[in-house]
Amino acid sequence: MYMLTQTFNISLPSDLVKKADVVAKSEYRNRSELIKEALRTYLLSKQTWEELFDYGSNIGKRMDIKNEDEVFKIVSDYRNGR
Repeated sequence: MYMLTQTFNISLPSDLVKKADVVAKSEYRNRSELIKEALRTYLLSKQTWEELFDYGSNIGKRMDIKNEDEVFKIVSDYRNGR
């Protein structure tokens, strides 16, 4: 599969570059592959959390929950069998 790529420069603290290089070497990757995977993982995680918060927000609206205090009360009541 052919993937379009774009090259760009970033600045990182030298200690972070050294740590990344150690990990890349241990995983038989180059620096670019490691950073690409790290960014891909970060973006997927961010998307997942956003979807989870959107889901919770929609549930809250359907249940007419107006704020976090109401959420805490519902959870507390549930945990205490009320």
